[in-house]
Formats: sequence, C-alpha cells, structure tokens
Amino acid sequence: MTYRELIEEHKKKYPGAEARENEPMSAHTSLRIGGKAASYFEPASAEELESVILSCRAGGLRCFVLGKGSNVLFADGELELAVISTAGLSEIKTEGETVTAGAGAALSKIASAALAASLTGLETLHGIPGSLGGAVYMNAGAYGGEIKDVCESVTVVEDGKIREYARDACDFSYRHSVFEEKDAVIVSARLRLKPGNSDEIRAKMRDLAERRREKQPLEFPSAGSTFKRPAGDYAARLIEAAGLKGRAIGGAQVSEKHAGFLINRGGATFDDFYGLMETVKKEVFEHSGILLEPEVRIIK
Repeated sequence: MTYRELIEEHKKKYPGAEARENEPMSAHTSLRIGGKAASYFEPASAEELESVILSCRAGGLRCFVLGKGSNVLFADGELELAVISTAGLSEIKTEGETVTAGAGAALSKIASAALAASLTGLETLHGIPGSLGGAVYMNAGAYGGEIKDVCESVTVVEDGKIREYARDACDFSYRHSVFEEKDAVIVSARLRLKPGNSDEIRAKMRDLAERRREKQPLEFPSAGSTFKRPAGDYAARLIEAAGLKGRAIGGAQVSEKHAGFLINRGGATFDDFYGLMETVKKEVFEHSGILLEPEVRIIK
C-alpha cells in the first residue's frame, strides 16, 4: 500500500474525512520547522482514529500521532510517514468535579472550562501550549504542577481496541508515562479537580501568565523547554553556565531571555535546530559532566 492509497481507502470508509497528501509539518508545530508528510489525517472520532492506525499497520506504513505539535521537531524534506492529528478530538465536558476531554483539546481551553465551572487544579498547566494527549503522554508540568496530579483515567486505542487506564496504571513520573513504552494512542482523559473560587483561580492563572511573559521568549517559535530537568539541577542553569546563552546555528538560537529555550529566530531548518541541540548537549557535558536529555521528540 502507498500513502496515497491509504488516503483513498480511508475516504471510502469515511466520506468527507480530513485526509491530505504532502502536508507541511511546519504548519502544525510550534517550532515552525518540518517537511511534508506523505499523508495527513484528522480523525473526528476514536473509531476513525483506530481505523487509520489499523490501515497503516496492515499496509506496512509508518505513522506518527500528533497533538498540537508543541514538543516535536520534524525533519525537513519529504517525510515518508502518515501523520495522524488528534485535532479533531477536542471535545470538553464538565460534570461535577470532573472534566473529560479529547486528546486534541488544548490545555488552555480545558483550564478555561475548569475556571468556568469554578474547579481548581489546572492553573499551573493553563499556559502550556500543548494538547491533553501530549500532556498525558509525557506527564507535562509547570510551576510545580503536573498532569498526573489531576488525571483520573486515560482512554486509549490499543491492539485495535478502545481501553481505559486508571491513574495508577499510567506509571506517571517526571516527564514520563507508561504510554511511552506502549503501542497505544491516547484518545481522551478524565481529570479529577476540586471546587474552588473562580476569582482566585483566575488571579492565579493571570499571575502565572505574566511570569511566563517576563521570563520566557514567547515572541519566538519554540518547543518550550528543550531539555529535561536533570536530577538536582536545571537545564537552563547548566546551559548558561557553559556560556551558551545566545549561541546560534543558522536560524536556531539559545534564547538570551531563558537559556532553557532553544528558539527559531527566523528561517531555522531541522539541521540548524538539531545541530544546536547537539552542540548544547556536548558543551554542557564538557563543562559539567551532565548529559542533558531532550524533552523534544525528534522525528527524522
């Protein structure tokens, strides 16, 4: 099966489905870097998502599931893979003290829905520019809060079936979940929050947003923190201590505002950004003996 045949087959099963050829990944990632995927899908349901994945596997085709693209670096050029976006799985439902949302729902919108229901627990995650599925996959967090703190259960497509994982089965740890080792695709998650005061929730969200604007290079495309926090230290401190703040390769640069962010200051290519990541890893290791681990997923 070819990637074009995959699209044709899918459209026969799901007339009107969002399925395209040669889709530029630079348009779907926060870094604004990436070549063209041979085929691109935006399933509107868990069943459609399952169907695309099964078709890819049956046809021996490579596939990658994409959320909001805020933590991914795609190679340039022609990408021989099917990218399956969860953007169509973005419904958000609030009931009592729980919020259930699709994998493609933006964390900011989920947090806003919680605010509207006077539910607290998502304030620290409000400013993370990612989707719920991506947040669960890597146990995203900020300002002392992580998705594991509020995640009650996760629904996935696994082995051609839709299954549910309770929180304890997710094996959450720092920037990790069990789904990194499993051949499962996150479809939705249920979050357990607590009743709160809407004015206090809103004030905390505004305060954290202001702190982000002051400290982070939000005016440039980036993937957030490029490296994971090493035990007992901070990637940004190690990068700055190695004299790398402001270092650039082509259009990629270590932010002068926050050394933990590698940014696309304009026209950066995959080779620019990946080359800068490798340079930072090498020089930080030479300076401190600590090997930084990328937080960004690299798709070559």
